[in-house]
Amino acid sequence: MATSSAGPWRVAMVLPLRGPAGLFAPSCEAVIALAVNRINAAGGILGREVVGEVVDGGREPSVVAADVADRLAQGTVDAVSGWHISSVRRALVPVLAGRVPYAYPSLYEGGESRSGVFCSGETPDQQIAPALRWLRDELGTRRWFVVGDDYVWPRVSARAVGRFARDLGLDVVGQAFTPLGAGHVGTLVDRVERAACDGVLMLLVGQDAVEFNREFARRGLGDRLVRFSPLMEENMLLASGADATTNLFVASSYFRSLATTGALDLLGDYVHVHGPDAPALSSAAESCYEGLHTLAALADRAADDRLEAWDAAVDGVAYEGPRGTVEFRGRQARQRVHLAVADGLDFDVLTALP
Repeated sequence: MATSSAGPWRVAMVLPLRGPAGLFAPSCEAVIALAVNRINAAGGILGREVVGEVVDGGREPSVVAADVADRLAQGTVDAVSGWHISSVRRALVPVLAGRVPYAYPSLYEGGESRSGVFCSGETPDQQIAPALRWLRDELGTRRWFVVGDDYVWPRVSARAVGRFARDLGLDVVGQAFTPLGAGHVGTLVDRVERAACDGVLMLLVGQDAVEFNREFARRGLGDRLVRFSPLMEENMLLASGADATTNLFVASSYFRSLATTGALDLLGDYVHVHGPDAPALSSAAESCYEGLHTLAALADRAADDRLEAWDAAVDGVAYEGPRGTVEFRGRQARQRVHLAVADGLDFDVLTALP
């Protein structure tokens, strides 16, 4: 166990405890406990014992930012991480700028380059573009309708889809967005049902995607239309139900069903620590593991608690974990992304995307 007279190294783990992404939280909290134990067993961060303290990221972004700002003012935050949406990230960055390191591990729209922010999540060029190419080549899916929640990640990602489509010879025949967590996904299905498409690209979060899947299946659309999502983790799959996930493809750097050494080690430790009835080990939860290990790897490389030393050290930082090799190029990590298809209540990993 790491020990230091400086006291614990506190990481504010910002997680959605409410709202459409609230179904991720139990899995995330279980993985955070496991990751913290692993890091502390290896000596902690900068010789200090790591403590992960959950902050509710399911509130309005400005409220989350004010909460974290208060903790910073009290001197009780040494770093920030955790799975949360891009709107929360955008509110947090000005609060954290130049003060403490921020490891953002969620998949996101890309483009974050501000000092002290280190992004280990997947971006559209890593996930969406190669998946669309595979679905075109293997299934002949060429006409896409984009549905999403109405905030920054879906909106910016949809613009990227337009560029990818032009490069790949695909057609985006329409798009529609709904307020996050408003429960209006039926209107999205209405638009899809009327569209001349053979694929639906889903940029929906948590329970919104679950409700979309259920309504999609209720109308019998699953047999004739491909669905693809860069955000469909194991809890969302379980909540959707096996009957609502026919022809559903997902791209991610981690699936619970990955048969790699790092992924199997994480699954084995997770079950050993939390038992077989623990919340589902999921890609959203595993991203919290990535965030904490990003902080540990950067601290080890910088060997300094000054934020400017972390900025100077980040390029080329790499570590091995459940996703395989994660390597930073600038402040953005690169990693292998896999394509899977829903198979009942789990994912069947089909291929590693180029």
